[in-house]
Amino acid sequence: MAENELFKFVAAHGDESEKISAPLYSYWRSVMRKFFSSKFAVAMLVLLVGLLLMSFIQPLFSGYTVIDSGKIDDFSLRYNYPNFKNWFGTDSTGQSLFNAVWAGAKTSISIALLATVITTFIGVIVGAIWGLSKSVDRVMIEVYNIISNIPLILILLVFSYAFGSGFWNLLLAMCITSWISVAYKIRVQVMMYRDREYNIASRTLGTKASTMINKNILPYLISVIVTIVSEQLPMFISYEVFLGFLGVGLSADTPSLGRIIANYTDNITSHAYLFWIPVLVLGMVTVSLFIVGQTLADASDPRTH
Repeated sequence: MAENELFKFVAAHGDESEKISAPLYSYWRSVMRKFFSSKFAVAMLVLLVGLLLMSFIQPLFSGYTVIDSGKIDDFSLRYNYPNFKNWFGTDSTGQSLFNAVWAGAKTSISIALLATVITTFIGVIVGAIWGLSKSVDRVMIEVYNIISNIPLILILLVFSYAFGSGFWNLLLAMCITSWISVAYKIRVQVMMYRDREYNIASRTLGTKASTMINKNILPYLISVIVTIVSEQLPMFISYEVFLGFLGVGLSADTPSLGRIIANYTDNITSHAYLFWIPVLVLGMVTVSLFIVGQTLADASDPRTH
């Protein structure tokens, strides 16, 4: 074939050099792709969503209250084992354990979510300032050394008794010192990034500290923050259950998983379903929260993409 049949001239296009041939990269799309690649994490997410829906929707229809749980009109309803009518069975007063468990789960999950949001928000802000400022570090490290040497459960017990019973009082007791452990973890991460070359250059150019935190440091700590949240949620649920088991924290007319488990401790041998079903629901909530959170934390780390 002739040369003019094999080749042809193509007109020059100046815009072609500006086009990126590589596919567009989306960080959060990559995070979701990584997360949903784990079938076990997806199964735990489905379980968690189901538990949350039951906890926040079912009590709206059941109308369960602790005040009414002591009344009994029909003694044949006492200690009915789980059946199609009462899925979790009934207790000594004929009340449905199914209604009690989801009403208690709503309270326990609500206080854990609020405590996690508050402590994480305060901890991230304080931790970022703490890690960036050497003068703040000298003060805060002493505060951390004092508080960290006192068991958190002891602090919760003291403040729960001091503030009295109640949802908001217990929330305040949980948040009043818990944020400092979050701040310390963020402080350690910030100190790893603050002296890198691009941050030294930013300080040299006069970049504000708030801009450095928001633009140069915190975006790199997304996976760390997600990990902290995944640890905080089950921890606060466990603390609420433990305090409820001891009979402190929430008022007597507020249902919670801790109080339900405490009330049915005597049934651990006789009518054991009254004790073990709330414990099972508690275990499913905490385990699914932890697994979903940890998988999301791994997926949000760009090094795993």
